[in-house]
Amino acid sequence: MATSSFSPSCIHGQNAPWKTDEELARELQQSLGPSAYYPNAPIQFLPRGHRVCSACQREIGYGHYLSWMGNFWHTQCFRCSSCGHAIHETQFTLLGTDPYHKLCYKELHHPKCNVCHQFIPTNRTGLLEYRAHPFWGQKYCPSHEHDNTPRCCSCERMESRSIKYIALGDGRSLCQECLDSAIMYTGDCQPLYHSIRDYYERMNMRIDQQIPMLLVERQALNDAMEGEKDGTHHTRGLCISETQTVSSIQRPRIGWNRILDMRTHPQILTTNTSCEVTAILVLYGLPRLLTGSILAHELMHGWLHLNGYHNLSPEVEEGICQVQSYLWLESEIVPDTHNGASSYSSAPSLSASSKKGGTSAMENKLREFFKHQIQHDKSSDYGEGFRTAYASVSTYGLRYTLDHIRYTGRCPI
Repeated sequence: MATSSFSPSCIHGQNAPWKTDEELARELQQSLGPSAYYPNAPIQFLPRGHRVCSACQREIGYGHYLSWMGNFWHTQCFRCSSCGHAIHETQFTLLGTDPYHKLCYKELHHPKCNVCHQFIPTNRTGLLEYRAHPFWGQKYCPSHEHDNTPRCCSCERMESRSIKYIALGDGRSLCQECLDSAIMYTGDCQPLYHSIRDYYERMNMRIDQQIPMLLVERQALNDAMEGEKDGTHHTRGLCISETQTVSSIQRPRIGWNRILDMRTHPQILTTNTSCEVTAILVLYGLPRLLTGSILAHELMHGWLHLNGYHNLSPEVEEGICQVQSYLWLESEIVPDTHNGASSYSSAPSLSASSKKGGTSAMENKLREFFKHQIQHDKSSDYGEGFRTAYASVSTYGLRYTLDHIRYTGRCPI
């Protein structure tokens, strides 16, 4: 890296009177004086011959050109490697052989905060310290973790000062991109719920019982968790087996930055004596893909209970449920190679069905993020449980894995 003046002395003409390079260098040094000579000056006289532009890789030929540290550029090719614009400032910076504007270089190596849009400050020891999201790459000042900056409850990105998130009314915030496909009340979720039940049926895992499904607020979900004796639940979903009264979300009115009118409807959910599943509850206000992955997870709890899988350890049960959640997300992008019906024992890459209609680039990115979350979950039950179950399904297929779990209580791997 070097920073130096960008002056007319950097420009050469190949039609000048002929002199050796050594004579030209000696004259230049003498004219500047001993104190003005620097080994890294922005001009070097190299032997004449074949010169190739470092930017376009074409021969420079006759005319003006720039040289620096043994590299050459056409004057029109001397552009910032970051922003792409021509460099006309009085100073420039090189990183290796790549030229940069000074400000662009600073932004590249001293990033701006994606929240407050200021250069991230150095800490007390003079070192640059910042936080970065492991998936999105969002960089931000450490102080924003403690100054009540909202974080999207879906994609986990922090709210930029230039973009306002919507407050869902229960302490959660949602970014505008996640809001675009968010499912806000139970009625809107029914088509998705039935499509996931169809997905189970295509895998020869038909769920005969019509299990009620409700979208609820976070407090209602927490209350239902407390009411469950042996309920199985995920952070944002719950498969209940006890009689409970649950308030489901009716259609809310949404303002520019918050929910204006949230109405709920209490429903009494009773247990059928011939069945161990009462209902499935899912947190409202999440994007379609995240809502669907939660439904796929909770329906797997229901399928296990309805098919005699009892007394499984949390790691085994949550792990195989996470596998179904992950496979459903994959099914939204992988075309069905079996013309509709997928095998109950097929590997993950073969158990997917094609999605009807197109998706936005953001939805595709969200899908990868939700898969990334499942893959890298650090908890014992959901993380290690998933990785063990997924390895079993990938190796032996889903049918063998489920049969092994039924008879041994654990995955074959």
